Amino acid sequence: MIRDVERWNVHDDGFRLWWLGQSGFLLQWNGVHILLDPYLSDSLTKKYANTDKPHIRMEPIVVEPARLGFVDVVTSSHNHTDHLDAETLGPLWGRPRMLIPELNRAFVADRLRVEPGVLTGLGDGEKVELAGVRFTGVMSAHEEPSPAYMGYVLEFGGWTVYHSGDTILYDGLTDRLRRFRIDMALLPINGRGPERRVAGNLWGREAAQLAKDAGVKTVIPCHYNMFTFNTAPPDEFVATCEAIGQGYHVMRTGERYCAPYRTLK
Repeated sequence: MIRDVERWNVHDDGFRLWWLGQSGFLLQWNGVHILLDPYLSDSLTKKYANTDKPHIRMEPIVVEPARLGFVDVVTSSHNHTDHLDAETLGPLWGRPRMLIPELNRAFVADRLRVEPGVLTGLGDGEKVELAGVRFTGVMSAHEEPSPAYMGYVLEFGGWTVYHSGDTILYDGLTDRLRRFRIDMALLPINGRGPERRVAGNLWGREAAQLAKDAGVKTVIPCHYNMFTFNTAPPDEFVATCEAIGQGYHVMRTGERYCAPYRTLK
């Protein structure tokens, strides 16, 4: 995958996106690289190995974190380990800027064993520019709306990308997103259920409808095919997108998406 990232590191009007698994993505634009919620270790599999809630991996790790030293900004949408993993972030520390929900500053500093002041915090509706990309915080709802769960709208080079982190629908979310005229949304589709004993997310049909109602041009599903106990196939998502005329693209882990697509000679 790294060779592919290097090959596509060009200055043009588009951007590239690689899915790293779960809610993790690498976004590349004009030499800038943004790492969104990466989980690139087996820390949860090891943690829950001898419990009644084993985290059995469905996909291999697509890239070693130490190979991502060129990244400019890394985000964490909330404090759950698959979105804030010390084993993933440790090899990167000191190179990229770290963007987090402001409310989580003390927790993140403790988990990563860094000084709180080196982190960049963002509240709901607040904006910050890092590496030429403007980030706006949009509160998510990992069961209930809270500024401890923060989606990010990224604006750069005429493009607008929304990464929700973990979320379900809440009143006002659609209207807030519609104002951004989002080109691409990265939304979870693993759903929720009390038998899983973890906080839930959008179902595939809900993610598709949210994208449609918010005027999103293309929606990419994520947060599935990582752990056997907490996943859902993308079939419902695809069927709903097709039925309501919502633009979408389903990725494989490690795959590149180009916007707009160009063929390199």
